[in-house]
Amino acid sequence: MLLLAAAFLVAFVLLLYMVSPLISPKPLALPGAHVVVTGGSSGIGKCIAIECYKQGAFITLVARNEDKLLQAKKEIEKHSINDKQVVLCISVDVSQDYSQVENVIKQAQEKLGPVDMLVNCAGMSLSGKFEDLEVSTFERLMSVNYLGSVYPSRAVITTMKERRVGRIVFVSSQAGQLGLFGFTAYSSSKFAIRGLAEALQMEVKPYNVYVTVAYPPDTDTPGFAEENKTKPLETRLISETVSVCKPEQVAKQIVKDAIQGNFNSSIGSDGYMLSSLTCGMAPVTSITEGLQQVVTMGLFRTIALFYLGSFDSIVRRCMMQRAKSEVADKTA
Repeated sequence: MLLLAAAFLVAFVLLLYMVSPLISPKPLALPGAHVVVTGGSSGIGKCIAIECYKQGAFITLVARNEDKLLQAKKEIEKHSINDKQVVLCISVDVSQDYSQVENVIKQAQEKLGPVDMLVNCAGMSLSGKFEDLEVSTFERLMSVNYLGSVYPSRAVITTMKERRVGRIVFVSSQAGQLGLFGFTAYSSSKFAIRGLAEALQMEVKPYNVYVTVAYPPDTDTPGFAEENKTKPLETRLISETVSVCKPEQVAKQIVKDAIQGNFNSSIGSDGYMLSSLTCGMAPVTSITEGLQQVVTMGLFRTIALFYLGSFDSIVRRCMMQRAKSEVADKTA
C-alpha cells in the first residue's frame, strides 16, 4: 500500500513538471526591449538597470537627483553589448504628481518605444517606535513607497495591455512580508504594494502582462546605510540575525524572475522560506510552485515560530536593559 502511494505521488509530481511549462508565461526577450527603472540612480535600481543593459535592453532611468542620474548613466553605459543601446535619464519625483509622471513616461516612449518592462524601485525607509514617529512620516512613506509605484504603473499599463506584452516589477521588502519592531510606517507601505500587485495581476494576466513582486532582504545600498542611522536598537539587533546582501545579487534574481513572469521574487533560503510562508492567495506561475508551497508550509511554519520567539526575546531584553539604565540614572 505504501509503495502504491509512493508511486502515485512520484507520478503526480512528474505530471506536474510536464504540465507546468504549458501554463508558465513565455519569457520576455530583453535584447532591444525598453526597460524603465524608477529609483534607478543608485542601489538595487541601478544594478537592475545594469543587468538589463548587459542583456541588450534600452534603459530609461527615473529619479529625482539629476547629478546621480548622470553618474549612473555613465556607469551603466560601460556595460553595453552593442552600439545601438541607449540610456535615457529623466529627473522627476514619481510620488508627487501623476500627470507629471505620465508625461515623462510618454517622453520616454516617444524616444525609445513602448515600455516592455517597468521596474518600480523608488522607495525609502524610516524607522522608529510607533509613538515616536510623526504622522507625517506615515504619509511620506505611503506616498513614496506606494503611490510612487502606483503612478508609473498606471502610466504604462494601457499600452502594455494593448500590445499584449509587458512586465511590471514592484520592489517591496522582506518587511513587506512580516511586520518588525520599528517598521510600523515602513512595513505598512510595503505591505500595500503586495495588495496592489495581486489585484493588478488578476486584471492583466489575460493580456499577457505579468507582475513580479520582489522581497529583497537588507541590502548594501546607500538607502540601507541611511536607514541604519536612525534604527532603534531592537530593529538593528533583529536585522543583524541575517546577513546583508549585495545589490548585484538581488538585481540578478529580480531580473531573472521578471523575465520569466514569476509573481514572487525572493533572495536566498530565508527569502524562499518567508515567501512560501506568506504566499496566502498569491498567484503562482506554475503548478510545481504551488505544490512546493503546500509541501513545505508545515516545516517552514515550525522554523518561523523559532524566529519569532528569538525576535520577541530581543525586544524583551532591550526593554529590561533600558529599565535598568533608567533605574541606575535615578539612583546616581
